[in-house]
Amino acid sequence: MKRMAFKVTVILAAIALVAGAAEKVYKWEVHDMSRPVPPVITPGAENFLPPSDAIVLFDGKDLSAWQSSGDGSPAKWKVENGYMEVTNKGGEIRTKQTFGSCQLHIEFCTPAEVKGDSQGRGNSGVFFMGKYELQVLDSFNNPTYADGQCGAIYGQKPPLVNVCRQPGQWQTYDVIFHAPVFKGDVVEKPATITVLQNGVLIQDNWQIEGTTFHKVRSRYEPHGPTGPLCLQDHGNPMRFRNVWIRELKDNTEE
Repeated sequence: MKRMAFKVTVILAAIALVAGAAEKVYKWEVHDMSRPVPPVITPGAENFLPPSDAIVLFDGKDLSAWQSSGDGSPAKWKVENGYMEVTNKGGEIRTKQTFGSCQLHIEFCTPAEVKGDSQGRGNSGVFFMGKYELQVLDSFNNPTYADGQCGAIYGQKPPLVNVCRQPGQWQTYDVIFHAPVFKGDVVEKPATITVLQNGVLIQDNWQIEGTTFHKVRSRYEPHGPTGPLCLQDHGNPMRFRNVWIRELKDNTEE
């Protein structure tokens, strides 16, 4: 008798779940002609070029969109031949404009002349909101710890694959980043990140665990809805070019 009652309870629960799903209310009918259509933007002439709604952060000409992270003074990196390059004691640089959720395209090149090994070879990083690091490193035949190689969410998540080109060759990151949401001092919705390196998926909607630290477990620190994009100076003459970003709206409407 008890078994029969249990089975009946399970069946009724299943029916309730199905009924609940059926009762979901949608704002729009299927193929509803009154539903707003997406805005039209013009794509770049090539897939790596910025579309019409992108904010160009570096077009190979100057560092007007950047400043030194330390004191806000003009960025001290070198600009030549269409790229910017980390200079001796140039320091980390950050964008003057701040961003939340975004789509980022950035191209980088590790030094053709190989010097050092592990984390001392072709090291830099892209920091979203000034806090969450996507590692940049020469990981071509260069052993290091997994959560610190190129394409890692530093100290958290190794890339799915190592798809690095040889030193001195240009590489690309295409990133979808969704900013975290805080309710007071508590993270209500963690940040997520998807990354393609050289056209290959290396981070698949990874849920970021918090602010990037060195040799310390990441944790969230409450902050505002936007922050600067930062490029790290790790003492290597790294090069970057063709940097553009699209601001994304975290829209949950179906």
